[in-house]
Amino acid sequence: MTPPLRLGFVGTGYIAGMVAAALRETESVVVAGVASRNMSRAVAFAEANALGAQARPFDDWRALVAWEGIDALYIATPTTARTEIAVAAANAGKHVLAEKPFTSSAAHAAIVEACRANGVAFLDATHFVHHPRHLLLRRTLQERIGTLLALNATFTFPSMDRSNIRHDPSLEPTGAWGDMGWYAMRALVEFTPDDSTLTQALAIARRDAQSGAVVRSDGVLQLSGGCTATWDVAFDIGTCLMDLHLMGTDGRVRLDDFVLDWAGGFAIPLAGHVAEVEHQHGVVNPSGITVERVPAIRRQLVRLLENFAELSRDPRGEAVEASMRASQRTQQLLDEVWARHVSA
Repeated sequence: MTPPLRLGFVGTGYIAGMVAAALRETESVVVAGVASRNMSRAVAFAEANALGAQARPFDDWRALVAWEGIDALYIATPTTARTEIAVAAANAGKHVLAEKPFTSSAAHAAIVEACRANGVAFLDATHFVHHPRHLLLRRTLQERIGTLLALNATFTFPSMDRSNIRHDPSLEPTGAWGDMGWYAMRALVEFTPDDSTLTQALAIARRDAQSGAVVRSDGVLQLSGGCTATWDVAFDIGTCLMDLHLMGTDGRVRLDDFVLDWAGGFAIPLAGHVAEVEHQHGVVNPSGITVERVPAIRRQLVRLLENFAELSRDPRGEAVEASMRASQRTQQLLDEVWARHVSA
């Protein structure tokens, strides 16, 4: 059997806890080390997530990166700290799994180039692209809806706790746009041609009066092929929405959980929930809307970790290059649209 990938964690926040929990559902990856800014926090994280004695604590991420006891690094730090850590990990010969967004396209390129130069794998921690439903849609979207004309993405989550790092522009400069707009841009990348470029965009950013953080972004853009996209992403709307509409010449599909799967990725998991694709064609009333269920043996976050382990076994392969390209294009769109934001 292939030995499991030994993963070191940098960061011990909520998202890191979700990833640690997912690791209990696979044998492909194990946690070997945890780094936080102080030792007690690293120890507490390991204990809270039942990582056991094999998860060695560190109070300096540099020591974890240099340690021979790990093969790869998972980086769950604030955005502004991510580039330095990822580049250092790649230069130390460690595969890189990084949360997103990145501070800029240039920063992302520096990470990717360091990974290429050192022959290590790179993957950003976007969950939804690892679900069987997403892979099904990538194969069958044209036969379902014809030519894609428009995409609409809505991702909202109430997050107005101003003590959270999301409300600190020095740590998260683009706020809700970077945190949540990433998914709208990634959906656009996944379902449009690789050579599509941004031709125009208008976006409105609303900042919190107290923290100065961007708490909502709404906007529209057009790509060179003619496809348009609209989005609403927000911390200040009082419910969670994760809707994706893909609309084409022959119909549309809709997902209501395109970011995190209800079965296990959401804050309030619904055990046993099966992901669905809602399909509509022609002029119909609600009885003409069909719903297709797409089971998953393992939830998408577990598959993300397993796919990362697979990438690490062929770090110079096409699958790694494809993950890099998709991630780079997403960050480029994120940057280009950010530059066109106006204040509300």
